[in-house]
Amino acid sequence: MTPAFFRWDWILDHTEEVYLALGEHFYLTLLSVGVGFLISFPVAVFSWRHRRVYGPITLAAGVMYTIPSLALFALLIPFSGAFSTTTAVIPLIIYTLLILIRNIVAGLDSVDEDVRDAARGMGYSRRQLLWKVELPLALPAVVAGVRIATVTTIGLVTVTAVLGRGGFGYFILLGLTRTFPTAIILGAVASMLLAMGADFVLLRVERWLAPWARSRSVRTTG
Repeated sequence: MTPAFFRWDWILDHTEEVYLALGEHFYLTLLSVGVGFLISFPVAVFSWRHRRVYGPITLAAGVMYTIPSLALFALLIPFSGAFSTTTAVIPLIIYTLLILIRNIVAGLDSVDEDVRDAARGMGYSRRQLLWKVELPLALPAVVAGVRIATVTTIGLVTVTAVLGRGGFGYFILLGLTRTFPTAIILGAVASMLLAMGADFVLLRVERWLAPWARSRSVRTTG
């Protein structure tokens, strides 16, 4: 007999809703991290080249990162609507900025100055140096930032259930309002598995894009 606190039959009866929640969770995460990266990349490169603005930029991003998500939702509702995707996504984008900017700058900082000098000696322009030398060598740190931002965002997406846009957070909210543990466990476990899967895939992408970083790590530890 199925224990009262967890019902497999209920999950099987709601598989369509589970797939819909997975699609929504994936879409909100991809949109938030994607837009966050598009914003963070030029800001990070600019602040890396002009170090005097790096502190103020990361300070501003850090302050926004500390604002509770529910408070941000409440501030946005009068402008973007109570149950809109925009209201759900803007805070998620904001929370990615600090992570991504710091990792992009850290990756660019990690490039050996001798490598830059060699590229300049070969006649590379500033733009060529960035795209053909510095960014490829900074890839491990950049992808690591994307991994952290993605996993963090997957967790935060559940909170947007209060706006009707929560992906697996829908089940958590449903379980809390109805005192139904099965739905809570489903939402929590599904979110955790999605985060683990995304982290695994991005780790593979990092190793594929920057195989030299892996071999260098092996030589160092060996």
